[in-house]
Amino acid sequence: MLNFRYESLATNWHTKSRFARTRLQRWILGGVLVTLILTVYGFSSHGRRHINSLTEKLAPHFAGAQPIDLDQPPTYEKLKKWEMDLPQHNLDLPFPEGRTGRYVLFKNQIQMLGWNNQLNEVLMNTWLAYKSKRAYVFQDYIWKSDYYPWPESKFREWIPHTPLNALISGPSAGGPWDPNDTAPRSVSERWYDIVCPKEERRIINTHDVKPAIYWENGDVIFNHWQKLLSEAPERCIEIQPAPREEDGFGQTFDLFLWGTTRILPLWEGFRDSPVSRLFGTSPIVQSAVDKNEYLFLPRGPRPPVAASNNPYNRMLAIHLRRGDYKEACLGLANWNSTFYSWNLLPELPDKFNNPPGYEWGHNTPENVAYYLEHCYPTDEFIVNKINQSRKDYVDAAKPGEVRYLDVLFLLTNDKTDWVDKLKEQLKPHGWNTIVTTRELELDQEQKDVGMAVDMDFARKAAVFIGNGWSSFTSNILHRRLVDRKPWISNRFY
Repeated sequence: MLNFRYESLATNWHTKSRFARTRLQRWILGGVLVTLILTVYGFSSHGRRHINSLTEKLAPHFAGAQPIDLDQPPTYEKLKKWEMDLPQHNLDLPFPEGRTGRYVLFKNQIQMLGWNNQLNEVLMNTWLAYKSKRAYVFQDYIWKSDYYPWPESKFREWIPHTPLNALISGPSAGGPWDPNDTAPRSVSERWYDIVCPKEERRIINTHDVKPAIYWENGDVIFNHWQKLLSEAPERCIEIQPAPREEDGFGQTFDLFLWGTTRILPLWEGFRDSPVSRLFGTSPIVQSAVDKNEYLFLPRGPRPPVAASNNPYNRMLAIHLRRGDYKEACLGLANWNSTFYSWNLLPELPDKFNNPPGYEWGHNTPENVAYYLEHCYPTDEFIVNKINQSRKDYVDAAKPGEVRYLDVLFLLTNDKTDWVDKLKEQLKPHGWNTIVTTRELELDQEQKDVGMAVDMDFARKAAVFIGNGWSSFTSNILHRRLVDRKPWISNRFY
């Protein structure tokens, strides 16, 4: 029996090898024939007719050949070179750049989580570096492998990286400051290794800084770090996190700050800072927006009012995370969590008041149900919230201002028929054009930054409804408020 198994394996291996050789021979033969055809006939219309005819005749000979998989992660070779060739990557530049410049690398930035968990820090750390008169060192986005839009079998590297300039543009990613601003421009981590050799770096561990300010308001924490970075004589500073067992969130601005109202004293300064004002959409994301914008052109009957032809002026976007997010919402309920970051701004119309009855790590069944209503809402709740938000926005129009919404964008990770059923429930309410995330057509690079594509559509929409506990929602809100969208246009369910 053992010999039979080995013999079977050997026969199977021989068969597969012969099949592989045959398939390779077919491809080689095909390549030679195509080369001959192009040489003889060229690319004239007469030649193309012959090529098409020959292709049809040769097709049976390629039967069984495996198709080439075009759905692969991008290499970003050109973008990586472009980042390395940024003009500030020059040792001979005068102070405050070049070999005499001052730099700070936040090696304690969170990694291998969702993009928006990191984006919070990228922007706030850039502002801290700017106020400290140091160049911010930007890093690749490192994915949590579960979130990567390709299966592990297609990974080009472990763990997958995406260049920051694929996701955003602006000073945080090495873009210029205002014309008369003399602040040093951000540099890549690869350049930092050149301009700041390891022996010239001062290492600051967060366990030497954070304990004294851990539970202070955001402005106190920011000012403390700014003083430290400004007064440090060393050119090159690297911030490293405390051990996980000592500080589970070793970031400069950590979850315990982002998840409470203690972050709010930083809002106005951060909103008006050049980091926020100059924060922009990356060219890759912009290309995806331009490519798919036609999907949002209104397709319903002629409006009863003189509505805008701009689809964004008629659009309501809503963030609907489904699937595993129900478990996250249950966790938020059991820890009695508040809304996240800028979602807590008091001027926003929808607020979440934590109900009484909470005990450490455990909430009442009634409170859990209340959380789920606003964190993982039912279809009925979603439909009502969309329609009420439209009414509130239209009713708040100034005299003579025309507001009309009939375009709907559903930002969702749902991959079931749930979203199709939801669309059917919404259509009778005058939403004549409904687009979902999965209907967007994206190439390799655009697929890699798909979450940022969704965010840009939501940023531009007349009305946005988000999840108050979500960093994704919070970062969309940040850009909308920098764009001076009216408060009534920013809602939570």
